[in-house]
Amino acid sequence: MVDMDKIVSLCKRRGFIFQSSEIYGGTGSCWDYGPLGVELKNNVKRAWWRDSVQFRSDMVGLDSSILMHPRVWKASGHLDHFTDPMVDCRACKKRFRADKLEDDTWVHYCEATKGNKFAVPAGEPCNHCGTKRTLCPACGKGDLTEPRQFNLMFKTFMGPVEDDAAVTYLRPETAQGIFVNFENVLQSMRMKLPFGIAQIGKAFRNEITPGNFTFRTREFEQMEIEYFVPPGSDEEWHQRWLDERFAWYPKYGIRQENLRLREHEKDELAHYAKRTADIEYLFPMGWSELEGVANRTDFDLKQHAQFSGKSLEYFDEETKQKIVPYVIEPSAGADRGTLAFLVDAYREEEVKGEKRVVLNFNPELAPIKIAVLPLLKKNERIVETAKKLCTDLRQRWHAVYDDTASIGRLYRRQDEVGTPFCVTVDVQTVGDDKSPSDDKVTIRSRDTMQQIRVPVTSVETVMAKLMAGAWGEIAAEQGVTKN
Repeated sequence: MVDMDKIVSLCKRRGFIFQSSEIYGGTGSCWDYGPLGVELKNNVKRAWWRDSVQFRSDMVGLDSSILMHPRVWKASGHLDHFTDPMVDCRACKKRFRADKLEDDTWVHYCEATKGNKFAVPAGEPCNHCGTKRTLCPACGKGDLTEPRQFNLMFKTFMGPVEDDAAVTYLRPETAQGIFVNFENVLQSMRMKLPFGIAQIGKAFRNEITPGNFTFRTREFEQMEIEYFVPPGSDEEWHQRWLDERFAWYPKYGIRQENLRLREHEKDELAHYAKRTADIEYLFPMGWSELEGVANRTDFDLKQHAQFSGKSLEYFDEETKQKIVPYVIEPSAGADRGTLAFLVDAYREEEVKGEKRVVLNFNPELAPIKIAVLPLLKKNERIVETAKKLCTDLRQRWHAVYDDTASIGRLYRRQDEVGTPFCVTVDVQTVGDDKSPSDDKVTIRSRDTMQQIRVPVTSVETVMAKLMAGAWGEIAAEQGVTKN
């Protein structure tokens, strides 16, 4: 597994992710997606939306407001239950989640070794004295306060006057925007059970201990589905969604061995949940949640009906009865998903005595699909042909033109940002005084480093096949070998 520091370094160097407000010293746990990062994240969201909404007849989309009526959060239980236990170190003043104290490496000054400082693995005792952690895990010296509950919602004020009547919150999840629009969607789209409403949007949680790059942040983006089903069919639909969502990640390149399913124990279930299972990914810091799939029962619709005074029922035409649907919720993080695809794509290998770093993205997710490269940037005919070809390819794919280094360095640069294919225009393509033009270009595969030569007029047709995974077939036809 790749070290997180390598991922962070690559993201900064190649324009994937930057620390927010970096020129002012940065803002903790806030991140900006750079030119390649925003493409990657958008591709992840686009693939999710296409598969979850556009390819299904039982799904529709929604984009609800971040700011909602304050009573929404009373009805949902967030005002009363959306808390984490927090402790403070009396010495260094750092704060920690009380229920996560044993999850990270802790600092220990061991008396058995004359006070030497050690970093002890999470949850383990000191190898020298056998002591388990009781003091602050960060400084190793301070006592911790008693746990107290801390509400994770960001409070703000609606309107010009900061009084209690204007208090509102930045939404901590996108789900409630779907529930309060249940009746609107039902009536306007004439949906029939079972059906789902999907949403991609920002959410905000005032995390006590954010960290691990973009894994846990205070501002993040969710890809969430609320799937409404008849009572009694909820357990079957829950399992169907678990199976479907677990199979989605390998479809776009995540290795199966880096995924697992973890059932929530009864004592960790949310107050509304009948059953929840997490799809976990083996991140550099260990197994952690990538997506949760919960059976929320009929809790949310009933709560909002009670607090709003509006009926949120479904009329079943067959039974002529009104029912409150149960809800299955697959909830994924766009930021965590993007990070997982980045980590899983990272490879280091030796090629001709040199290290090659490559991001082995599925072409669907790759930020740049094609790089068009001129072999000689001082040859006007080569440059003109390459730029025109790039412009043509941009009509269908995200293609870039680059002539800022030698061809070998350009290949390595595109490998490192995950570009599946490079197209090189050379002297043979345009011809010169010694030989006529053959009107062909070289296409190079990122994964195999093999090269094929195709007519300029056929590039778009061939590229469409390559994007669909036909490299091996086309390369075999040309009898090419690995470089």
